[in-house]
Amino acid sequence: MHAVKIHQISEKYYSYTGADVEIYADPLIGKVIENLIDNSMRHGKKTHHISVTTNEVSGHLTLIYEDDGVGIPDEQKECIFHEGYGKHSGLGLFLIAEILAITGLTIRECGIFGRGVRFEIDIPQGKWRESN
Repeated sequence: MHAVKIHQISEKYYSYTGADVEIYADPLIGKVIENLIDNSMRHGKKTHHISVTTNEVSGHLTLIYEDDGVGIPDEQKECIFHEGYGKHSGLGLFLIAEILAITGLTIRECGIFGRGVRFEIDIPQGKWRESN
């Protein structure tokens, strides 16, 4: 079963397209998505659309978060998850990675600079299931 949900957040739009799934993770996983949305709205400059999708291959699920903002330069992609790196407190993406790691989930940024961010959250087999 797939769902498509579109919500207006200020002048920006958020959509979810993917399987209805339950992820076995730290209860703070909701804060992970909230923080990514906040970063898109705060730092994306020209962000108008945020998309979250899922992709399942051989029992392994990837949650893909994308926006159409400015993206992250290639030379910064290695650093963005380090404590203290960033324009404000430098804790946002560091804490996201730490929250996900508590339950064996990982995150990486794969977007193309100038076209927006693409964060891929890897969810191993056994850490998720389809909702009924």
